[in-house]
Amino acid sequence: MYHLRQALLAMRANLTATLSTLTTMTLTLLTLGGVLLLTLNVNRTLERLESQVEVAAYLTPAAKPEELLRTVRAYPQVIEARLVTSEEILKEMTRDYPYTREAAELTGNPFPDTLRMRVGKVEDSRRVAVAAQVLPGVESVEYGEDYIDSAVRALTAVRAVGYGMVALLLLGTLFNILNAVRVAMFARRNEISVMRLLGATRSFIRMPHLIEGMLVGLVAATVAVTALALGYRTLAERLVLFAPIFPVVTDWDVLWPLLLGVGLLGVLVGLVGSLFATRRYLQELE
Repeated sequence: MYHLRQALLAMRANLTATLSTLTTMTLTLLTLGGVLLLTLNVNRTLERLESQVEVAAYLTPAAKPEELLRTVRAYPQVIEARLVTSEEILKEMTRDYPYTREAAELTGNPFPDTLRMRVGKVEDSRRVAVAAQVLPGVESVEYGEDYIDSAVRALTAVRAVGYGMVALLLLGTLFNILNAVRVAMFARRNEISVMRLLGATRSFIRMPHLIEGMLVGLVAATVAVTALALGYRTLAERLVLFAPIFPVVTDWDVLWPLLLGVGLLGVLVGLVGSLFATRRYLQELE
């Protein structure tokens, strides 16, 4: 109780530094949680995309389909490959466009035999397409490069910008905690000197400031997690209602561990910042 009381007194005495640290840490955790939630939903979207994306290799009349099929099945990125004959493609096209059959009767079947390959990751599509393009008997390859490459670039950019912002905010939070704890210890420098003369241990002196850092982290984590949970639920409900094509993650068995992890990170950052600050200050006194 003594350590807790001293921690609360230090926070009250240095209210400006405490509020600055609390605000920065809350913004950091909100940004981190937002980036993680966005990444979770982007990954869900990519999983849906991966289940639909195919790499199509169009064969020449002189190609050896069975040999090519064995070759592409050996690619580590390919999880499924099958040969679709020109007649099967014509039947597919006829189902969607009935006039195709009439055109084929006049000019012949224009569709070549095709190898259709599904990849494990959407970013592997280009690699598989390039490898298939150079195989003998392959005339051309398509994999929806216009939207696949754009999706991969957008995902990479979102992750890079988000994680960069989080890293900068985490550094700012650590520096704020260091400054807040150092100010609190400097204000109590005379008391600390007396305590050291009376034989107080380093752990006894540091404990109130460690509790202070953890309390700031706990408050910031509580505010951030609550705001993230309420904001995400509202946004998810609207997206499901107005844009049902997006596979929004609404399973709270998945979301709560992520949000609680963000909260625990806030407490951990507060503790680590206080540990560094108190150790450096006591070393300076020595």
